[in-house]
Amino acid sequence: MSELRLIHGADLSASTAQTTGMQRSAAISGDLVGARDLWMGRTVVLPGASSGDHHHGESETGIYVVSGHPVFVFRDPASGEITRLETGPGDYVWVPPHVPHREENPSPDTEAVVVIARSTQEAIVVNVPSL
Repeated sequence: MSELRLIHGADLSASTAQTTGMQRSAAISGDLVGARDLWMGRTVVLPGASSGDHHHGESETGIYVVSGHPVFVFRDPASGEITRLETGPGDYVWVPPHVPHREENPSPDTEAVVVIARSTQEAIVVNVPSL
């Protein structure tokens, strides 16, 4: 039988897959709490920064914007055009499996903070050369 686990914000682990331009921290994973089908954590994109292009393999990813105004950039598979989703606090973004994307923070002075949930117990990150 399992028990509930409390993970304090100050106890997140930076020992997770990373992409340049952002800082991921794990809260719930197989390694940290024994999760079998879920990974959750926090990502911070510093002011004026942009992440490298990447995707999350077989994971579906749900993103909740806590603060800032991050922009999620991807290539539309139907048109081939680069698409930019401009977000703000309280917004949600769904990222399907294997879709290359990047996060940008256009603010010159405010970091963007998001909470991420993935449908796999580990943070799958595949860094790619371009969208």
